[in-house]
This record gives sequence, C-alpha cells and structure tokens, in this order.
Amino acid sequence: MTYRLIAALSAPLLIAGCAAPMAEDLSVNSIPEATLAVAGSVSAADPRAQAAGEEMLAAGGSATDAAIAVMLALTVVEPQSSGIGGGGFYVRGTADGRVETLDGRETAPAGADPQWFMGEDGKLLPYREALLSGLSVGVPGNVAMVAKAHERHGKLPWAKLFEPAIKLAKDGFAVNRRLHQSLDGQIGRAGLTEYGRTTYYTAEGEPKPVGTTITNPDLVFTLETLAEQGTAAFYESGYAIELANIVRLKTPRAGGMTAEDVMGYVSKEREPVCGQYRGYRVCGMGPPSSGAVAVVQILGQLERFDLAALGADNPVTWHLFLESQRLAYADREIYLADSDFVDVPVKGLIDPVYIARRSALIDPDKAIEKVTPGTPAGAPTIAWADGDEPPENGTSHFAVVDKDGTMVSYTSTIEGPFGSGLIFGGFYLNNELTDFSRSPEVDGRLVANRVEGGKRPRSSMSPTIIYSPNGKPFAAIGAAGGTTIPVQTARGIIGLIDFGLTVDEALGLPLLMAFGERVLVEEGTWFEEQMDTFKSLGHDQIIARKPPLKAGAVHWNGTEWISARDPRLDGMLEYTPE
Repeated sequence: MTYRLIAALSAPLLIAGCAAPMAEDLSVNSIPEATLAVAGSVSAADPRAQAAGEEMLAAGGSATDAAIAVMLALTVVEPQSSGIGGGGFYVRGTADGRVETLDGRETAPAGADPQWFMGEDGKLLPYREALLSGLSVGVPGNVAMVAKAHERHGKLPWAKLFEPAIKLAKDGFAVNRRLHQSLDGQIGRAGLTEYGRTTYYTAEGEPKPVGTTITNPDLVFTLETLAEQGTAAFYESGYAIELANIVRLKTPRAGGMTAEDVMGYVSKEREPVCGQYRGYRVCGMGPPSSGAVAVVQILGQLERFDLAALGADNPVTWHLFLESQRLAYADREIYLADSDFVDVPVKGLIDPVYIARRSALIDPDKAIEKVTPGTPAGAPTIAWADGDEPPENGTSHFAVVDKDGTMVSYTSTIEGPFGSGLIFGGFYLNNELTDFSRSPEVDGRLVANRVEGGKRPRSSMSPTIIYSPNGKPFAAIGAAGGTTIPVQTARGIIGLIDFGLTVDEALGLPLLMAFGERVLVEEGTWFEEQMDTFKSLGHDQIIARKPPLKAGAVHWNGTEWISARDPRLDGMLEYTPE
C-alpha cells in the first residue's frame, strides 16, 4: 500500500484524503489508511504503528523519534514479529550523506558454549524442545539501542515516544487477520504461558476472533515504567533480575542467563557497509548482520548486465538474479558471523575487484552447476564450515524520513513467530539464539556462527539506505522474512533503479529465492508459470511456495516522499470480521 506524504521543509500539516485526527487514528477500530501528510514519511507493517511514527513527525520529532515510536507500537499490535523482547539494527543517513549504524542484536549469556544445543547424550536437542525454552533466548537489545539513538538524535522527550504504544495497550487494539492467522498457526508457542493464553485466546483455547479488542495491562506497566525511568528500568534494576530468572528457570542446563548478562548488555555502533550500484550509494548494517554484505554483493555482481534492457518480464533477468544470490549466500554461510568473535573479511567481500571476479562466474544461458564460496582478501586461514541454522521469520521492518531529509531504516525482530513463547512484562521474549548454528563444527571444521558466551548470532536483517548519484537521499528500504530478507531488499532496489517502478510496484515484484541448488518461486505469480523456463536454464530443483514477505520502504520519486509496504499485506491488516 502506498502513502504520499509531501516533503515540505516548512509547511503546515495537511490532511491527506479522509484521515481522522491522530487521537482517533490510534483507537481500537480505525485503520489510518492515509494519515497526516507531514513533512516526512513513515512505512511500517501495521498502519497503527505507522500512525505512531507520523504522530512524532507531526509533533516536530526526528526520524529517530518516529522510528522508536513505531517499534514500541509494534510491540503491542504485532507481538508475533518484533518488539522490546528482541533486538534490531538501526541505520541512519543524513541529507548530506553521513551514515551511522547501531547494533541492538541479542547476545548469548556469558555461560553459553558451543555445545549449547547439545543434550546430555551428546546429540542435538530436538529443535522445538530447544526453541520453547530458555536456551533460545538472548539478552534483548532493542531498548538499549533506541535509547542510544534517542540520546544522539532525538528531538522529542523520551516519554512522548511511548504515548501511542501505551494508548494501544491500555485502550485496546483490534485483532487483524494477520495476527489471528499467526495465533491460529502457533497455539503451542503463543499460548505457551498462562498470560499468553488469556491475552490472545478464548476460554476454549481458540485464537480471539478478528476484530476482538485486546488489552495488555502487563505491557502497559512495562511501557509506562520505561517511559518514566528510561533504560535503567530494563537493564539496571530488579527488572533485570526477574527477566534473567524467568529465562534461567526455563533453561535445561548450566550457563543460563543471569542478571549480570542483562545488566552488561551494550548496544554497539558498527562500521556501515556501503557499495555502489549504477552510481547509487547503497549502505547498510555490517556484522553480525549478513544483510548489507549480501545486498551489496547481489547488486554488484549484476551491474555488468543491462537489466533495464532485459526487462522485468524476462526470465533471463531473474535467472541472473538467482545466480547472484547463490554466489552471495555461499560467501555468507562461510564468512559472516559476529565480528567481535571471528575475523569477517567485510572489505574483501565487497571489494569491486572481488565482486567482478565472482560476477564473471554468472552465465546468462545456464546455471552454475555447484556454487562454492570465494576467497576474498582477508579471508581467514582457518577453513570455516557451513552451519545448520534453522529458518528465521518473525521480524518487522520500518523506514522513516523526516523534514530534514534524514532517513532511518530499522529492522526489529524476536526471530520466530512469538519468539520463544515465553512472556515477561507483557511482551514475548525472543528465540534469537536459534540463529546460531546448532552444530559447533561440521566434519571436524568449526562453524563461524557457532554459539559462544556473549556472542551475537548472525542475522539476515538488511535495513538499507540509498543515495542518488547526485548524493541526495533516495530511499530507505528493508524487509522481514528470514533468509529472504537480503533478496527482498535487493529485488526492491532493482525495481526502483533498473526498472523505474514506483515503490509500491517495486515491493510488489514477485519473489524467487535460491537455497544453494534449490530454487523457490512465489506461488501464484508469473514465476510459477515460468518454472519450465528456469529448469531449462539449469535450475532443476525448483518448487513454488508462498514465502514470508513483508518489505517496506520510503522513496523520493523526484517530487515527494512516498511510503509503501508490501501490497500482499493489505488484506491481512483488516480487522473487520468476515
């Protein structure tokens, strides 16, 4: 869905369409389809969270203020995907091209070790057993990260950023189709605790129907406490002790989370990862995220091909896209991990000479028979092994631009739907530690992304900002959907730059994803009709499925800032009962 918000530096607030006043936008049963047209733009996966961000911009807040308000509101209305029980990455770019990235990724407790997911018999624990326990929970980082961002770039009072989320949790919000579907598919996870069952399910154990008003009094208390006391309420008090105790009691081995783990959490500023694509500057998050490296590689390896001339409706275009994915992900699986623990050759991986060498492997007429990792400059002498991380899919992306032209691209996650299923303070705790490789070594070779105490698991999150060839802000973009995130992000960028699509059209492009030699195409799209063509190009292992899709972006189209989210979400965001 597209939102047009005029980017005027000193214009009064304009009513777009039939928008209601902001107080009504956040009420139980109103979807702010097109809210206040302010000097800036907000994209979020839920319209009520988008309205929270727009309220901050309307009050004179910065892009950072708006992004924080969105994250907090999503904690309430999108409990299955993100929030203060998890972590995230924040990428900020100013109008004059300065880029800053903050790492709010969750950390393993200090007592964790490479055998974290091993049972007493020396064998891997069943995935679900590990998932629905304290073994999967990392120390949450979102609160620390947004506090650091606000200290640096906030304009509004800290407490004001909490107002929309508190109102939603206190007055109630309506269950939309997407939340209902998630609750229905994850009863054992979302309803793991008594609080989860009573909040989101009926007395008969069924998900509360679409349109039902849900309040969350425990979350109201948490948010009000954080608004009043700041991060000390989360990381430096009895709250930290209680959080750690809940997790440790659910951890079936020694080394579980301690209060010291929570109190010691630090959000870190990281070096941005930037590359060039057809004159545009593309910047994102470095390790422990694999996102920016993958996006820069995918785009860079395609630059020698004239995708615009080939066209968006040409199977060869998307064959090339698949091949570039395969090369980037082969490197990702071996080299990308927490750079505080392993040497990650980021500069070598995004070096134009290396990318050109990898691009030369791409043949427009046939698929590479077997893709292997490259050897970039700075590659470690130790031969890392490919790990066995499960798919991740409980994430949300949002993007903001303010009246000054400052862009914020922020991806927040609790990893899987409803995280670990454990609830503390009215919010779900993440299962982020399952993003580590469960096996610490393969065939005698260590895995870079193995569990270690204090380490941050590798992520696919790809919050990205883009500058035009003239150096002006062009877009802030990203996605949710686990390992598909870098692919969704690169696809959207190609749609904007190569095909000249509107941001709504770019996010609506169908998805195809390579998993080594296996290819997934989006079911019900033109790609499914072209499966035989892709097979003729060498993609023999190809299936059609409905992948997790939830991209979002703000884009300067030359006249105004346009915000959009993946159009596939539109029907799922309704909360009128059928």
